[in-house]
Amino acid sequence: MPQLDVNGAVLHYETAGHISDPAVLLIHAGVANLRMWDGLVPMLDRDHFVIRYDTRGFGNTSTRNVDFSDREDARDLLDHLGIARATVVGCSRGGGIAIDLALESPDRVAGLATVGSGPSGFPDLEPSAREHEILDAMDRAFAAEDWAALNELEVRLWSIGPTRDQTRLDPEFVDLAYSLNRTNLARVGERPRPEHLDPPAFDRLLDLRMPALVTVGESDVTEQLAAFEFLAATIPGVTSARFADAAHLPSVESPEAFNRVLGGWLALHGL
Repeated sequence: MPQLDVNGAVLHYETAGHISDPAVLLIHAGVANLRMWDGLVPMLDRDHFVIRYDTRGFGNTSTRNVDFSDREDARDLLDHLGIARATVVGCSRGGGIAIDLALESPDRVAGLATVGSGPSGFPDLEPSAREHEILDAMDRAFAAEDWAALNELEVRLWSIGPTRDQTRLDPEFVDLAYSLNRTNLARVGERPRPEHLDPPAFDRLLDLRMPALVTVGESDVTEQLAAFEFLAATIPGVTSARFADAAHLPSVESPEAFNRVLGGWLALHGL
């Protein structure tokens, strides 16, 4: 199991493809781990060097309770592998990390793609009534330190989506969605302290000059749908796509459709 010692942590990572091909760095969602990209890697590694890792607090990465930078962790991994530049694809909080990395280290980011993500500093929005209901249940689970219940409620809100009945969804996807987040229960006692980008990305998106793709599932939560519209209207020259049959994890739930969009965008920009 490949690992990299960084500031106070041991990052678990995986690679696929040939190192001489263009690099793609995949950063997972906060309700998943690097396994969320399993359906994407076989499409990418035919002509890309694919890198994915578990960020701190997730999957098989372990960390002490130290101050750290998610951007530095990503750069350290690229440095370790000898990669000068990569196209960075991030989902949810992983997309936020990708945007921050592109702003802080534009020389390292050849292209930027986000999935159900918002920029750091994006204002809080009023949730829908159903979202409020689930969020209140999450607050109660947190107060009771019922981490298993909280873990499942996170999946219900994000991966399933607040507007959908999970009994009407593909049961294989539903099982996978819960499994992807359940792995993170092993990390609930870890409390590393992230150093946020200053100033945040919200007012800096016009500085992004690399090719960019922003995507979202039509059944995502209110704030992520609004953040998608903001990114699509603000990033210069951006390409955007919405997935009708997905919530927060379209690359997991609708892999064929997602792969077509991402693959076409990569080819268009020679990434």
